[in-house]
Amino acid sequence: MSSRLDGRIALVTGASSGIGEAAALALAEAGAKVAIAARRRDRLEVLAKKLEALGAEPTVLVADLASEAEAQRIVAETEAHYGRLDILVNNAGVMYLEPVEQADLGRWRHMLELNVLSLIASTQAALPGMRARRDGHVVNISSTAGRVANPNAAAYSATKFGVVAFSEALRREVYQHNIRVTVIEPGVVETELRDHIGHAEVKANLNAWADSMRQLQGRDVADAIVFCVSRPPHVNINEVLMRPTDQER
Repeated sequence: MSSRLDGRIALVTGASSGIGEAAALALAEAGAKVAIAARRRDRLEVLAKKLEALGAEPTVLVADLASEAEAQRIVAETEAHYGRLDILVNNAGVMYLEPVEQADLGRWRHMLELNVLSLIASTQAALPGMRARRDGHVVNISSTAGRVANPNAAAYSATKFGVVAFSEALRREVYQHNIRVTVIEPGVVETELRDHIGHAEVKANLNAWADSMRQLQGRDVADAIVFCVSRPPHVNINEVLMRPTDQER
């Protein structure tokens, strides 16, 4: 099992915590070499030491991925460092929840830029190399909020519905080049994501709901990522919808 991804090169965005950190470790354990990108250098360097111990030959890419140029740069630097990029895991994102009437549009604009445009920019940068080699896999992290739109999550759901739609349209554009696309939609995951919520009442209610269940862990989502990217070349797992057993909606 530890050699499923031997020789594969992966880039994980939002790797400083949560799903991204877990994904980087799981990919390394499966044999991949892993580039990690996020804003927090200190967190990335701690993770890099763990990846080194797994033989993943990590490279640390400090970047603010709300910038399209930065999202493209990390792909270029990964390809320059390793010679190519085989697996792109677009995980970076934020969750700003609040009623539409009270919304801070500046925060929502930032969320749209990070959750959607950054993901598109990194993917766009990775496609030429994947197409030239006729090999590559793009994994986009969406959410159950990309399936079910709830009150106080209008813009967040809009970003995650957008990721699902983008992923399916992309798959249909690139499958003939042997490029695979997977979108993963986790439910409640125990990560830092809820810390981003600025509306006190919405945050308290969401935390109480999350605390009422056995939440998914970052490693649960990471295991799904590794499963998808380690299938035989003729198999593309297009979509994974996963929730805690205790989560209804």
